[in-house]
Amino acid sequence: MNMLWNLAMKELRDGLRNRWIAAAIIVLGTLALVLSMLGSAPTGSIRASALDITVISLASLSVYLIPLIALMLSFDALVGEFERGTMMLLLTYPVTRWQVIMGKFLGHVSILFIAIFAGYGGAILIMILLNEGITEGWQAYGVMMASSLVLGAIFIALGYLVSVSVKERATAAGAAIGLWLVFVVLYDLMLFGALLLDQSQVIGQELFSALMLASPTDAYRILNLSLFEGVSQAAGIAGVASGAGLSNVLLVVVMLLWVIVPLASTLLLFQRREL
Repeated sequence: MNMLWNLAMKELRDGLRNRWIAAAIIVLGTLALVLSMLGSAPTGSIRASALDITVISLASLSVYLIPLIALMLSFDALVGEFERGTMMLLLTYPVTRWQVIMGKFLGHVSILFIAIFAGYGGAILIMILLNEGITEGWQAYGVMMASSLVLGAIFIALGYLVSVSVKERATAAGAAIGLWLVFVVLYDLMLFGALLLDQSQVIGQELFSALMLASPTDAYRILNLSLFEGVSQAAGIAGVASGAGLSNVLLVVVMLLWVIVPLASTLLLFQRREL
């Protein structure tokens, strides 16, 4: 545990030195504050609070931003060490390969934790002060922050899988960009394109639900837009998730599996990789 802690703190210090944390806090905090101000304007929805509207906006934009930050943190975490020759030096210390992976993972997740909870959390505190302590909808906002951290952990794990699978840092950067494009942009376009072309209705509701769960960003989006009544009504999808058989427990389990499977695959490949 001491070794894991030391490795995690090293990644956290690197994040502070490279100003990753400061940049992420500024970006996320500014985004959250602006959307909070817009969400406090009248919406015409009787049951939607300002925070509910903010959750909808932030959940939609976090799908683009959080994975990008996570991949930028993690794409060269392993291949960069190999290129610089520091991985061989690191493994001369009394540290196992799984400790290297998990230490880096905890460090990078800690960077995201600080950025999300300082950026998004600071914005909600300012909004509460400006709105005279009104906190209706804070539960949905809190779940959005926690699930954003899980979404970031997913793409950190995917970034590690890319990093351990390639030989050069430039290749890892290109693969990370491709990964972001597939999960954030192209997958949904292909899915909805398939629905439009499905004249014979081969894609039923169950298959469509399964295809939605095949993307971590879709699972994140559905969870945040369907978990609380005010948010789901304001988003216009009340009852859609339950009707499609996508329970909240299932969505949480799927997101956790999206963390575990890539991380386990990274550990397996790293154990087999020659220095």
